[in-house]
Amino acid sequence: MKKNEFDFYSKTSLKSYNLDASMRYQLNMLDSLDVFTRKHSENVANITCRLCEYMHLSKSFTIYCTICAYLHDIGKLFIPPNILQKNGPLTDEEYEIIKTHTTIGYNMCFNDLKLRPFCAGPLYHHEALNGSGYPNGLFAKDIPLEGQIIRVADEYDAIVSKRQYKTHIGITDTLLILIQNAKPSEKISNDSALEELSEYAKFGKINPRILKYLFKIVIDDTEYEISQTYDYIDFLDEQIKRLKQAYKYYEKMLVQTTERKKEYYKSGVEMLLSHGETIDNFREILEEYKNAYIIRKANIDKLFNEVKNIKKLKI
Repeated sequence: MKKNEFDFYSKTSLKSYNLDASMRYQLNMLDSLDVFTRKHSENVANITCRLCEYMHLSKSFTIYCTICAYLHDIGKLFIPPNILQKNGPLTDEEYEIIKTHTTIGYNMCFNDLKLRPFCAGPLYHHEALNGSGYPNGLFAKDIPLEGQIIRVADEYDAIVSKRQYKTHIGITDTLLILIQNAKPSEKISNDSALEELSEYAKFGKINPRILKYLFKIVIDDTEYEISQTYDYIDFLDEQIKRLKQAYKYYEKMLVQTTERKKEYYKSGVEMLLSHGETIDNFREILEEYKNAYIIRKANIDKLFNEVKNIKKLKI
C-alpha cells in the first residue's frame, strides 16, 4: 500500500542554491558527526535558510547563515559520546563539558581557512538576548543576527526531534515553549554590571521577531501538510472504490455453480487488482485503505484546528 509520510523540512528551498566546491567541503565536515547530531545540523540549516528567506534577507547572507547553521554543532565532535548521547539528565559537570562545544567549534572553524568565515555559527548559537546564554554571556547588542536566527532554529528542532513529531498535529505545544523562551526572565545568571542587567531585563532568551517568522513557516508547512493529506485521501478514495468493485465480483464468483462462470468473475477481480495485490490478499488491503482513510480524515480536522491555534498565539 502506498504510504503518506510527511517530511517536516520538505518545503525548504535550500537545494535551489548551487553550492560550489568550497561550500561542499564545509558541509562534508558533518560526515564526522554522529547520526543524530548530523541530522539535527541539517534540520537547523534548513530552518535557518527558510527563516532568512521569510525575513527577506539577501541571498548571500542566507547562504552564509545557512552554512553557519550547518556547522553550529561541529564542536560536538570532541564531546565524549557517553555524555553527548546520554539518555538521562546531565550532571552539572557533564553540562559544563557539553557547553564547551561552542568554543571548540569556533576554534575548529577559525583554524581552518575554509571554515573561518562561518565560525559565528558555533560561537553564538547558545547566546541569549538577556545575557543568560553561553559561552560568553553576551547581551542582545553583541549577538550577531546569524546567531539569533540559528538559536531559534536550533531550539525548535531540538524540541521537535525530542518529541519525534511525524506531523504538525500538536506542534502548538512546541511553539508555546519557544514563546516562554522569548519572554523576559526575572533571573539572569550573568556577572555583568547592574545597568546592563537593567537595560536587558526586557529581553528573553530568543528574538521574538525571528520567532514570529518561525510561526509563519510552521503555519505554511501545516497548510502544506493539509494539502498533501487531501491528495492522499483522494488516492485512498480511488483505491477503495476500485477494490470494492473487485469485492463485488469476488462475491459473485463464490456463488457460481459452474467453473466457467467462476473463472469469468475471477478474471474480473484480477483485472481490477494492482501491483502486489492478489485474489487472496486484496480484501485485507481494502480494509487497510479504509482504516487509513478514516485516520487521514480525522487528521485533516486536527491540522485545521492546529493552524487556528497557532494563529491565536501571541508573543
